[in-house]
Amino acid sequence: MTCCHHYQLSPGGDLLFAVDVSRLRYGVGAMNELGEEARLLGLKRLAIYTDARIAQLPLFSEAMGALHSAGLQAVIYDRVRVEPTDASFREAIQFAVDDEFDGFISVGGGSVMDTCKAANLYSTYPADFMDYVNAPIGQGRPVPGTLKPHLACPTTAGTGSECTGIAVFDLLQLESKTGIMARPMLPDRAIVDPRWTDTLPSSVMAATGFDAISHALEALTAKPYCQRPAPQDASVRPMTQGANPWSDMLCREALRQCGQYLVRAVNDDNDKQARHGMMYAATVAGIAFGNAGCHLPHAMSYPVSARVQDFSPEGYPGDESICPHGMSVIVNAPAAYRFTASGCPDRHLEGAGLLGADTREVVAADSGEILAQQLQQMMCATDMPNGIGGVGFTSSQVPGLAQAAALQQRLLSVAPRPVSDQDLHDLYHDALSYW
Repeated sequence: MTCCHHYQLSPGGDLLFAVDVSRLRYGVGAMNELGEEARLLGLKRLAIYTDARIAQLPLFSEAMGALHSAGLQAVIYDRVRVEPTDASFREAIQFAVDDEFDGFISVGGGSVMDTCKAANLYSTYPADFMDYVNAPIGQGRPVPGTLKPHLACPTTAGTGSECTGIAVFDLLQLESKTGIMARPMLPDRAIVDPRWTDTLPSSVMAATGFDAISHALEALTAKPYCQRPAPQDASVRPMTQGANPWSDMLCREALRQCGQYLVRAVNDDNDKQARHGMMYAATVAGIAFGNAGCHLPHAMSYPVSARVQDFSPEGYPGDESICPHGMSVIVNAPAAYRFTASGCPDRHLEGAGLLGADTREVVAADSGEILAQQLQQMMCATDMPNGIGGVGFTSSQVPGLAQAAALQQRLLSVAPRPVSDQDLHDLYHDALSYW
């Protein structure tokens, strides 16, 4: 496809891109149709994955009522950990192994949906835990076949996990996040009800909203699919294949809505238009990056979230240190985009404009700075931490962060320009503070 200069085919490059999408059900009241959707998939006994907080909410009771009305058995696992680890994944997997389920439902944020994906995978195709984990950290073994049906119901407005075949977790021995990625893990149904955002704490709204922004920006600025070597076998074409015309379309709409709604949604709990708009933007961004991929900001975020100490933002469990995923991404993002802008300056500038920056009379060389400043402005307006120093990191920890981020080759390989070990070291220094 040569619809614009960004997608000029190159010798040895891939000639086509793939589109993988969950069947989406979106709108106020979507949770009322959960039971009917499960019944139409032929399901009878379901494992319900959630966390203890969500299990106490009225909308969760509504969802369980819809399942019971459809004559389905629902067995609840409410011990999902926020920001899951390999240890919490193993516990959730064992729950699925110990019972006979013909399908899975996840009701929660990205942590819940990713945990459910892992439970479905390992209970269906048992293996050593590291076998399916992305290389070079794990073996990157292909999933042997289809999984049991999974209906994913997001309760936050950011991760987009309901529309991706990706499950992310903290690998404790590495002190960094990593993940599992496979098309069979793509949920069969995404049941997206924006009413979940009505009671979302402002801090959670901000962190997850910046995750949605990051997904769309990284997918828009990713290396084009046609610059990736063509696969010898179509079955090994990666899901995160690089920017493509399909994902571009979704990225632009997600960024437009995030620019219009994020600050409003965070600062006014009663602004349903903004909060519901962010739920839609998050799902659209999830579809986009699920088919294009994320790159440098996400790669830098993984060690930050896994190594944070003595930090716990309002709205999240306060019994241990935590840097929520979206927050760990955005505290690195301004530094990252100043660096990646030279790879595709026009797209960095476009992203800044979609988020609300005045890009008139801006030259290409300044695109990274304009985008970084727009993100910093939005971070200040939503009370996000001032760089990685704002969540407790110091310059003495930079070498370890850079070393861990260098292992995230699945992400770094999609960046619009090469990223060296020294680059990562310098970028973490740049990300210590912004204002």
